[in-house]
Amino acid sequence: MHRVLTDVFTGDSHTGLPEANEKEPMVSNDFLARVIAAARAATAAALIATGVAGGAAGTAVALAVPAVASPAAQTEATATVFGQPDLAAHYWQMQHLADNCVLMSVADVVGQVTGNLPSEEEIVTLAENTPSAMHPGSIYIRPKANQTWGTDPSDVVVLLAHYGIRGAVTNAATEDQTGVPTGLLAIERYLGDGHKVIATVNVETIWDSPEGDRTAPDHSLVVTGVDTRNATVHLNDPAYPSGANKQVSIATFMQAWRASDCEMVVTVNDN
Repeated sequence: MHRVLTDVFTGDSHTGLPEANEKEPMVSNDFLARVIAAARAATAAALIATGVAGGAAGTAVALAVPAVASPAAQTEATATVFGQPDLAAHYWQMQHLADNCVLMSVADVVGQVTGNLPSEEEIVTLAENTPSAMHPGSIYIRPKANQTWGTDPSDVVVLLAHYGIRGAVTNAATEDQTGVPTGLLAIERYLGDGHKVIATVNVETIWDSPEGDRTAPDHSLVVTGVDTRNATVHLNDPAYPSGANKQVSIATFMQAWRASDCEMVVTVNDN
């Protein structure tokens, strides 16, 4: 299943997927369909356990997470780009397995924080050989035949710790328990203070696909910037061709993110 993708993007109107050009990696519609299906199954199951891990992680790091400004504090005078999406784009990599978007997002964040970008094989091998904090066995098992498992978002904290990076999992249902705020204003503050954010979203909404379930939390990606002046969110999307610094409207991002109850992992000691 670990293969180099060489099929051409057809841009089939039934998929809602973009046409390829000379600057985009060539991927098949079948691969992207498998990404959606695999991520949906794995991420939806993982969200059941997120509150437990988020609470544990959040309790330990609550004081390290910056306070979030109130909406009233966000004025036209301060509207700007939060984060450094152009720099972060250098750490984007395309995923080549159907269900490793979480792992590739972790690699992206590790690259941003340390300057050393783990390869896909490195991060997958690490996850295969690291015990999960949420379930028996390893964090990740490579997909076989029609079976995919994905990665529990709470295990992102475990993988980041391997690289000396502390993280916390939170969502709208657990933010009071974890002490780690979520929401767009929280992302703006985190990115503005140099923290990194991995968000769980609905991929059909992010990609504007006319088909599929737009209510399922089925994909993970890195949020690299928020442009309040142009109402745009910048993303490093590991499953999307030319996914480095992919931009969507704030409205689109929020619709996609709400599918996971605004779940995210935020780093808390970027040095």
